[in-house]
Amino acid sequence: MAGKLKKNLNLFDVYAMSTGAMFSSGLFLLPGIATGFTGDSVYLAYFAAGFLILPAMYCIAELSTAMPKAGGTYYFLDRAMGPLMGTIGGLGSWVAVVFKSAFALVGMGAYLGIYLDLPFTLLAIILTIVFGLINVIGAKETTLLQRILVGALVVILAAFIILGLGEIDGVSALSPNEGADQGFFRSGVAGFISTIGLVFVSYAGLTKVASVAEEVENPDVNIPLGMTLSLATATIIYTFGTLILINALDQAELEESLTPVADAGGVFLDWAPWDLGVVLIVVAAIAAFASTGNAGIMSASRYPYAMAKDKLIPANLAELGRFGTPTRSVAMTVLAMIVVLSVFDVEAVAKLASAFQLVLFALICVAVIVMRESRIDSYKPGFKAPLYPWLPIAGVLIALWLISEMGLLAIGFTAALLIGCVMWYRFYAAENVERRGAIFHVHQRLGEQKFVGLERELMTIIHDRTEAEDLSYEALIARFSVNDVQQGSYNKEQLTELLTSTTIEHLEFGEVVAETLRGEWSFRPIGAGVHLSITTRNDLTQPELVGCRFSGSATLNVEGIDDGAEATNGDQSTAPHTLLFLVCPDRPVGLDLRLAGHLAEVVQSDHFTERWLHATDDKALNAILMRDDHFYHGPIETLPFLVDQLGTPVGELELPPSCILAIIERDGELIIPTPEVRLLAFDGVAVIGDPADIQLLNEGLDPWEVKQTALAEASSAAEAEGS
Repeated sequence: MAGKLKKNLNLFDVYAMSTGAMFSSGLFLLPGIATGFTGDSVYLAYFAAGFLILPAMYCIAELSTAMPKAGGTYYFLDRAMGPLMGTIGGLGSWVAVVFKSAFALVGMGAYLGIYLDLPFTLLAIILTIVFGLINVIGAKETTLLQRILVGALVVILAAFIILGLGEIDGVSALSPNEGADQGFFRSGVAGFISTIGLVFVSYAGLTKVASVAEEVENPDVNIPLGMTLSLATATIIYTFGTLILINALDQAELEESLTPVADAGGVFLDWAPWDLGVVLIVVAAIAAFASTGNAGIMSASRYPYAMAKDKLIPANLAELGRFGTPTRSVAMTVLAMIVVLSVFDVEAVAKLASAFQLVLFALICVAVIVMRESRIDSYKPGFKAPLYPWLPIAGVLIALWLISEMGLLAIGFTAALLIGCVMWYRFYAAENVERRGAIFHVHQRLGEQKFVGLERELMTIIHDRTEAEDLSYEALIARFSVNDVQQGSYNKEQLTELLTSTTIEHLEFGEVVAETLRGEWSFRPIGAGVHLSITTRNDLTQPELVGCRFSGSATLNVEGIDDGAEATNGDQSTAPHTLLFLVCPDRPVGLDLRLAGHLAEVVQSDHFTERWLHATDDKALNAILMRDDHFYHGPIETLPFLVDQLGTPVGELELPPSCILAIIERDGELIIPTPEVRLLAFDGVAVIGDPADIQLLNEGLDPWEVKQTALAEASSAAEAEGS
């Protein structure tokens, strides 16, 4: 069954996944190899690599908040540059993550081998199956395990660093050591730079969270913040961890060790009873490798899931199982890892796959440039990469530079993987898709064609991101009061004075809206004779709408309005008769577009202009703008359910679950229904809610009784089926 993934990952889940995906070979195996290249400056190489990952991290954070969908890198490249680049991003990322995750599980054997004599490959295969089953059960269950593993890992490594720094000699530990074998820059600047390239991939796991962005709650905040906290944690632990290693162990010993952290712990934790210090280090190493393998299966499985939904690979891989997870994609990922563990030299291939990861980083930075330059209105990232365009350009250059430092074999493997992805697209996927990327919108600016389907898809994403605000439109219209102007000629200054006076009087945030109205306006037609101006502000907590309807002998003399009228529905004779000003909070991102879309939908409906121009009062105008099935506006006496609660404070009213009392009309005045206000006879009310609940109010039914009746009927049906 295909469907939506559940949004149940919070900030700590994002942090745990990013952090857990980084700590494995980068700290527990790689420092010895890296020291052989550059000597005691290895800790500076780790520190520098942490800064060099920043452009790719911020670009991925921007794309993840603009398009929080399963598939991460695949989805971003596909929507930015088309399905061919998406195929390269999806298949290539899946292969790279499978190899690196398999390598992480093999790495557990080196540390378990300190105490146990076990066949490493068999153990890695068993762990792969176990983590696969956990991923099938659910993302929340997967991240619960990830929380436990990462929590144990960070606590133990923090203790290792605190105790280790207490053992080494402060400032002198940072100073270059003398001697050919203990040189600070053992191979000169070139060796130091190549070491940065070697350890850079230790941070690559940071970006795996992008592949599960669709399952993250409040992605606009949780993704960039979680990744930033994770990078800070990793940079601190990598830098100080390697500083301790080079001071606790002789360089020759460090270079030859497969368990450098445990060996260093044995040097300055020898005071602990029962070899407890080394035991805890082994536990941390196991947690690190296990968390990388677990997070790897979770993120890798989202690539085939997303690609199958887009018909780039067989569609059945997009089906969700009984737990709401992509079961078949998880199973395929687990099977691929088992094959890799059984057939390949995992360590060698995993290092080669790192070069392809750098290619993907470069493409991600290019994708941000393409999306920005496409200028698609519905591209609304909740987080924007700073210093545009220099930051993504730097990300591209850094990735290409590091690839050049990895040697011909790594470059050859990357080229082979690229060719394989292109061949798959050419012979399987090309005939299945008609989709085009945002790069077509860049072409449009140069006179070429654009792909409208992408704009619709991005609007759908905005709809999903603001789903919790679905009733904001009805509440907005319920507060909306139209200035009906029937005579006179109005320029911008006169129109501003008219609007601000009524705005301050009637709206809770009237002063804020009035300040906006005194600024610059930019209109676009949304229907015959109707023009809309949209502004977002960070000092609002709810959207507000103000406007004017011009009828009779009233005329407008506002620059730019007449030109817009000529473009409306191709009817050059349509004179502008209504100006609307929508002022929205800047969070959630996309709410302004969602509300504007609702307005445009209503304004472009059949007979709108005729009904709108012939309406005689505010109540009729509001009713025309409402989506009828979500709204009730009338005297309280027509709602028996509310009549029974006359005299009850609004805060104590019993209403159907989704219903909100938006406005009370009393003696010709509009009253904001604060919790202490009481309902009185002869009040008029505006109630918004889901269509089914509005229907209950219109029918005068008690929602509680309806619910109990439905439960009783369901229970009876279940008993009948069981018998």
